[in-house]
Amino acid sequence: MSSDLLRALTVSTAMSIFLCPDALAQSAPVPETEARTSATEENEDSQAPAGGTQLDTILVLDVGAGANATAGANLITIDQQEIDRKKPQDLREVFSGEPQIAVGGAIPSTQKIYVNGVDENNLAVTVDGSRQNNKVFHHNGTYLLDPALLKAASVQAGVAPADAGPGALAGSLGFETKDAVDLLEPGRNFGGFVTGIWDTNSETFTTGVSAFGQQDGFEYLGYINYGRGGNFTAGNGEEMPGTGTDLISGLAKVAYESVEGHRFELSHEQVRDDALRPYRANVYIDNGAEPVTRNYDLRRQNTVFTYTDTSPEGWWDPKVVLAYSRTELGTEVTAPRGPQAGVTGPAFGETSSFNGKVENRFSLDVGSVTAGFDFYSDKAALESRFPGFFEFAGERASNVGAYAQARLEPFDRARISFGARGDHQWFTGVDDSDWNNAGLSGNISGEYDLVPEFLTVKAGTSHVWGGVPLAENFIQNPLWTYGDGPEPVTSDNYTAGLEMRYSGFTFEANVFRTNVDSARLPVYGREPYLPGNTSIRTLDLVSKGWEIGGRYDWDSGFVSLKYADINADVDGEPADTEIGRYLTTPLGQIVMIGAGYTFDDWGVKVGGDIEIALKTDRTLVRHSTDPASAKKELPGYEVVNAYLEWTPPSKPNFTLRADALNIFDETYTDRAAYGQDFAGVMPHYDPGRSFRLSATARF
Repeated sequence: MSSDLLRALTVSTAMSIFLCPDALAQSAPVPETEARTSATEENEDSQAPAGGTQLDTILVLDVGAGANATAGANLITIDQQEIDRKKPQDLREVFSGEPQIAVGGAIPSTQKIYVNGVDENNLAVTVDGSRQNNKVFHHNGTYLLDPALLKAASVQAGVAPADAGPGALAGSLGFETKDAVDLLEPGRNFGGFVTGIWDTNSETFTTGVSAFGQQDGFEYLGYINYGRGGNFTAGNGEEMPGTGTDLISGLAKVAYESVEGHRFELSHEQVRDDALRPYRANVYIDNGAEPVTRNYDLRRQNTVFTYTDTSPEGWWDPKVVLAYSRTELGTEVTAPRGPQAGVTGPAFGETSSFNGKVENRFSLDVGSVTAGFDFYSDKAALESRFPGFFEFAGERASNVGAYAQARLEPFDRARISFGARGDHQWFTGVDDSDWNNAGLSGNISGEYDLVPEFLTVKAGTSHVWGGVPLAENFIQNPLWTYGDGPEPVTSDNYTAGLEMRYSGFTFEANVFRTNVDSARLPVYGREPYLPGNTSIRTLDLVSKGWEIGGRYDWDSGFVSLKYADINADVDGEPADTEIGRYLTTPLGQIVMIGAGYTFDDWGVKVGGDIEIALKTDRTLVRHSTDPASAKKELPGYEVVNAYLEWTPPSKPNFTLRADALNIFDETYTDRAAYGQDFAGVMPHYDPGRSFRLSATARF
C-alpha cells in the first residue's frame, strides 16, 4: 500500500472520530440493552448462553456459518454479540474462552486451529459456504482470515452432519462474514464506520473504513482494513524478529432480494500479508546458511455466489452455492548446506478450490430433511527456481458427493439427527498418475431432556470417508511415486455430554474421542524417504479427552469457567508437534476463565479473560521420523487480559476501547504452537504486555 493511501486512511479515521458523533448523532444505533433483551427473548426456549457451547432445543439451528447444527452435536458458536464484545484482532482472540479450540501461532499468518486436539486440515472448513483448500506450507497458518470481517464462527466438534461437506473427519468449522443488513441501523438505508487501532507493544496502527446500504431490494457493502507495524517484544523483553505487520484485507458484497423472497448474493473477500517472517514462519531454527528472516507474501481470496429463498413454502426451500477460493505464498528458498549452501531462488505455492452445492430443505411435521449434492475441484502446486535448476510439482483432487440429513423431534423431550453421504474422488499425483476412490459416511446424534428446562443429555457418533488429502505444496517432490495407490483416510467420532440449566446458571460436561485412520503424512525426501521413493506414508491418530464448564449469566454480565484435558496419540504413542503435522498438536490441560459486565447508564463495558495451560511431559516420547535433537516438556503459563469500552450516551455513534493484553508480562509460547518441544529450536514467544487502544465512529 502506498504511503499516500495510508495517510488518507489515517486522516479519514481521525476526522470521522472527531466529527461523525456530533454531526450524525440522530442515527444512533439501538441501545445494546435492547439488543440483548431481544436476543434473550429469542433464546428463552434454549436457555443457552451466547458464545458458549450450546445444545439444540429447536429442530434446526441456523448457526450462521457452515451447515445447520444437529441435535446432540457438540456445537460451539461465536455469534455477532460475542464478536462485538471481544473485538478480536486474530483467530486466537475469536475463540478465547473455549479450551476445546486451540489456536497456535504468535502472528495471524501462522495461526492454526485445533478442535478437540485435531488440526483443522481434518475438518470441513468453509467461509461464507465456500470450501477452503489452503495446504500451502505447514509453517504458515492454514489460511489467513481478518476477524474484522467476521459476523459469526461455528464449530461442530467431532460429529458433523452430512451437509457440512466432504472431509469432515473431525467435525466442521464455518465462518460467515458480515452483510449490509447486519450493520445498518433500524430505519436507515445507508451507513458506515471508521476504526483506528493502536498497539503499544509492536507500535502497530490499523485502520478500517466501511460503507453499506440497501435500496429497492438491493444491498451493498464495501470494507477495507489496513495494518502496519513493527516487531513485537516478548515478556522477557526480547524482540521477536519477523513479527511485524503489513496486512491489508477487504470485503465486497452485493445482493438482490425480490419481493417473492428470491435472494442472490455475490461476495468477494481478499487478505494479503506481505512482510518479513522467520525463515520458517512459525519457529526459529538455525539450519546452516538459511537467513533468520525472509519475506513471505501470503494472499488469500474467496469469491462466493449464493442463491436462497427467504420465503420458502412447503417442501421448497432451496440453496445454491458456487464458489472459488485460492491461497498463494511467495518467498525465497535458500540452500542450507552442501555445495549450493547460501544459494537462493524464488518459490511460489498455490492452492485453490472450485466448489459448490445444490440442496433443498424439506419441511416435515416433526422436523426437516436436507438433501442435495456438492462438488469440489482442488489443486495444490509448487514452482521453485534456483540458478540452473527448475522444479514444478502439483497434485489435484476432484470429488462429487450426494447427501441427506434429517433433523427430527419425534416427541417433545427428544431431538434426533441422522444422515449419510456418498463421495467419489478422483486424485492425480505429481507424476500424473490417476486414482479413483469412493466411500460412504454416516452420522447419528440426539439429545433428551431428562428434566425439562433443567437437565439434557446428548450423544453422537459418525463414520467419515475423507478420500485422499492433497499434500501441502511446499513439501511436494516431483520425483514422488505412489506405489499401489494412495489410501483414503477415514475416521470415527464419538461424543457424549450433559447440560444443566437453572436460573441463569449453566453447567456442561462433554467427553469425546476421534480416531483417524490412514492419515497421510507426506515427506519430501528425508531418510528413509528419499526422493524417487513412494510418497505414501500413513499414520493413525487418536485424540480423546473431556471438558467441563460453568457459566452464570444475568442482565448486565456473565462469568464463565471451563477446563479441558485433551491428549492425542499417533501410531499408539503420545504426539509431538513434528509427527503431528497436519494431524494434531500436544495440548494437555487448559483452563479458560472469562467475565464481562455492562454499566448501561454510563455506556461502559468491562471484562477480561485468563488462559492457564498446565505443563505436560507427554512430548518427551520420540517418534521414528523426529529430528535428532533432544525433546522437551511443555511448560505451563498463565496469561491475563482485560478490556474497558465506553460509548458515551450523549454520543452513541462513538466508541472508545482499551485492551490490556498479557497484563503480567508472561514469557510464553502458546500451547498449540509448533516446534517448542524440541531442543535447538528458539521459542517463538507470544507478545508480552501490550495496550491496545481503539476508536470507532459510525455514521
